Amino acid sequence: MAERLDQPRTRGLSLLSRGGTRDEDASGRISESIARFLGTPRFIVWLTVFCVVWLAWNTWAPPEVRFDQASNGFTALTLMLSLQASYAAPLILLAQNRQADRDRVQAEQDRQRAERNLADTEFLAREMASLRIALSEVATRDFVRSELRNLLEDLQAEDAGYEDAGDERRAPDPGRRGAPER
Repeated sequence: MAERLDQPRTRGLSLLSRGGTRDEDASGRISESIARFLGTPRFIVWLTVFCVVWLAWNTWAPPEVRFDQASNGFTALTLMLSLQASYAAPLILLAQNRQADRDRVQAEQDRQRAERNLADTEFLAREMASLRIALSEVATRDFVRSELRNLLEDLQAEDAGYEDAGDERRAPDPGRRGAPER
């Protein structure tokens, strides 16, 4: 079974899987590892050292040990570099194809996650709207305060009206039920 494309690579690449059967994805992993190496500064340094040593050997070494003549334009070095480039290009393309596959899987997962998030957001918006509707029918603290304030003002105005008219009200008898006499 091929490893998942959305998971990080594991260490220890092998050409054969555990059961002894051929791992169908081994060439892709190998090409990716080579393409990753070809894109590193370490590869550029090693290639530069290789070319400098090649050119120095074939320029300053005794003529009988030189194998690539400067008079021929270092033909063997050109062929070696062309061979390296001819192998590097398809390996890089294979690695890019595998990366495109991983990106496609990741994009699909992102799209599914975005759809779930949108559905969750819409659900929460509907729930908040229903709560707002339910709360609009409930007396709020400010509404109750304003009603109590209005009642207090009415009672104070009524008391002030009795005092202005000189009307005496008797306090209710605690043993008697009903309204006080006027």
